[in-house]
Amino acid sequence: MSAKKRERPPVPEILPVPVVDSHTHLDACGAETAADVAVLLDRAESAGVTRVVTVADDIESAKWVVEASTWDSRVFAAVAVHPTRTKDFDDAQRSEVERLARADRVVAVGETGLDYYWDYSPPDAQQDAFRWHIDLAKRIGKPLMIHDRDAHEDVLRILEEEGAPDDVVFHCFSGDLAMARRCVDAGYVLSFAGTVTFKNASTLRESARFAPRGQFLVETDAPFLTPHPFRGAPNEPYCTAYTVRNLADLREEPVEMVADAVRETAERVFRLPTVTWG
Repeated sequence: MSAKKRERPPVPEILPVPVVDSHTHLDACGAETAADVAVLLDRAESAGVTRVVTVADDIESAKWVVEASTWDSRVFAAVAVHPTRTKDFDDAQRSEVERLARADRVVAVGETGLDYYWDYSPPDAQQDAFRWHIDLAKRIGKPLMIHDRDAHEDVLRILEEEGAPDDVVFHCFSGDLAMARRCVDAGYVLSFAGTVTFKNASTLRESARFAPRGQFLVETDAPFLTPHPFRGAPNEPYCTAYTVRNLADLREEPVEMVADAVRETAERVFRLPTVTWG
């Protein structure tokens, strides 16, 4: 059964501390208008997910996320051209990405990086585009949001060769403990999606146990990667709450502590206004 035919997971009990969904795709969740965005964010807020970063993967999506970030104070944006779409990444696209990335409510350059799973763009084109996005993030002083699929060594190598920006987020972190240690030692932030809740993801869950406070985030990557036990159903930002609770159990820490760490790290990395609680 396809995800489109399945019902959304129920909205869970509200988290005791508000969190940020650090990576979602509101347009891919079906949002087109300001009213659509408000519906998604109202549902998220009812679960304690009070802010989101909606992420572009091509030029048209980048234009949309920048506009959507002006419709609702709970929405921020990230823009880049996804590595699988870099085959024809030309100067005109570079100029447009840079223009959009400088918008006030764009809080990161991403998602960019390398994807060797799909064969849509050759590795050389992906690497050239990745290097350009790294330089852009440094020039405009915004965090770099990385897509890394089956490309760990090349991603780390290029970051070292180019010199990483001050803040680097590994979106949907997929590495083992050794990879996690290398990233943490370099000062990078690991963002965990619903995959960390999967029972067969033992190496990823080990990484999530290890990640220190200040160097981990939680995301949905909605509408993809819905957390356990709703794997395969449509994902939305409110499902961040499921992953936060699962992560708290995994780390053997109170939900309040994990949620506050997620909030605090998102505010620091993305330069968001501080939200106090308690």
